[in-house]
Amino acid sequence: MLEKYNVRVRKWRTSSSGIAWTLTYKDGRVVRLLESPKPKGPMSMAIFLHEIGHHAIGLGAYKPRCLEEYHAWMFSIRAMEEHGLNITESVRTRMYKSLRYAVRKARRRGLRELPPELAPYA
Repeated sequence: MLEKYNVRVRKWRTSSSGIAWTLTYKDGRVVRLLESPKPKGPMSMAIFLHEIGHHAIGLGAYKPRCLEEYHAWMFSIRAMEEHGLNITESVRTRMYKSLRYAVRKARRRGLRELPPELAPYA
């Protein structure tokens, strides 16, 4: 996945969190970076693939931000299914709680209209 989406790991985290970002240089080069836990089990794999998903779908391609989080999680779950990886109940719970948090955060920040995909997390 790192090669496929031309992403470089800046740091393997010990926590169960991640971040994805890009650097754009003056000469036009774009470097895709992420930090995540090293994929060793279902949860760390889901988080890793979620961060890859941000690059695969395109950072900033979806507005509001909570919709981008939704698509990154869907990418992660689909990738796990396609590769025959175990999607545990704790992975699904983590996804649900993450999306519920993203929706609540967006609403606190003034989101007026919730995209229909996010209705189950409201």
